[in-house]
Amino acid sequence: MPNPLPEHISTFKHKHIQDMDFIELRVTCPADLADILIAELGQLSFDTFEENEQGFCAYTTEDAFDKDGTQAIIGKYQDWPEGMPAAESRVITRQNWNTEWEKNFEPLVIGDKVSVRAPFHDARPDLPYDIVIMPRMSFGTGHHNTTALMIENQLTVDHQGKRVLDMGCGTGILAIMAVHLGADYVLAVDVEPWTAENAADNALENNVQDKVEARLGDITALEGEKPFDLILANINRNVLLDDMAAYHQYLQPGGPIIFSGFYEEDLHLIREAAEREGFRYESHRVRNHWVSAIFYK
Repeated sequence: MPNPLPEHISTFKHKHIQDMDFIELRVTCPADLADILIAELGQLSFDTFEENEQGFCAYTTEDAFDKDGTQAIIGKYQDWPEGMPAAESRVITRQNWNTEWEKNFEPLVIGDKVSVRAPFHDARPDLPYDIVIMPRMSFGTGHHNTTALMIENQLTVDHQGKRVLDMGCGTGILAIMAVHLGADYVLAVDVEPWTAENAADNALENNVQDKVEARLGDITALEGEKPFDLILANINRNVLLDDMAAYHQYLQPGGPIIFSGFYEEDLHLIREAAEREGFRYESHRVRNHWVSAIFYK
């Protein structure tokens, strides 16, 4: 049976964060540069990305927008061989946010088994798994390579009856997928208030709210938790490296951990850190230079 949800978790389902405006950064760039810029902007406050034919759009809250840092990142690649990037920003009011992502959020299929869609898209009864996502300002609609790679790896790992940790949960898509695959309980953790709120809302939208707990915080939010049977960690290279010892601490012996959020060129760093802590490398997948890797304790 899943762990009962603490009382404070219900506040994520019913109490929305204070009104705030968002920044949309519309980036025009060559396709081979888009993933690099997304990774670098993700190190700032941007945590939602939607790719398009011209490049991509990145989103953050107005109060967290680092204009100078953003310009510095774009400026680094003005000599890119395939063409220089360009970026322009605009303010989107919170009340208009849903309208904005509805314009660009297209349904997709992952691994020929998983339908990821918004509530206003038609269901895919021909597929085994159906996930409904309302991204708001959270990262992880399945459109980014790392999220899709994580789900593809999840499809290969036993979740039945497991107690799962989803670190850097974003929209909660991986937590929801874990329940669809048979997990009894998933703790979904993220550092952003609107993300923890969004993950809980999406769990409710997918009728898995009794098995998903959304918690605000970083790795320190796990204090007092017993080890998990499976860990999902789709964050970024630096956080994964910094928290590797904690992942080992919070995973049951013999349990799998699935990583993503880094490039193929950084896999050796992740592997070295993981093996140093006692993890055993199993396999990895690559898409557009992004990686998701499976290790076992």
